Amino acid sequence: MLKIGTCGFPVARNRYYRDFSVVEVQKTFYEPPSQETLKKWRDEAPEGFEFTLKAWQIITHPFTSPTYRRTKSIYGNTDNYGFFRDTQEVYQAWERTRLVAEVLKAEIILFQTPSSFKPTDENIKNMEG
Repeated sequence: MLKIGTCGFPVARNRYYRDFSVVEVQKTFYEPPSQETLKKWRDEAPEGFEFTLKAWQIITHPFTSPTYRRTKSIYGNTDNYGFFRDTQEVYQAWERTRLVAEVLKAEIILFQTPSSFKPTDENIKNMEG
């Protein structure tokens, strides 16, 4: 099945909801929105509207990534960020990402990795959990 939408809301959400039936939430990559914001989006979207989202970059990107310039909250040891590492920081970021998906009733979570992420034995092991 082909679905057409955009990454983020390029126009007012009420207009977007009229024109599209799916959106990829980009904000979750940089800083997951508050529960209140997520509930508002879910409540204002028409029935059948689909949200997908990007996993929080703490899961996928090391802190040296320039993408962190757009992140407001830093917690824990930043050396433990990224590459699906077996760390408390990555687990907490996953839990927050999972809760976002739950509130939005999103069935798809995209894990965007940096170009430095290669299929090494360690990275594969980390992804397998």
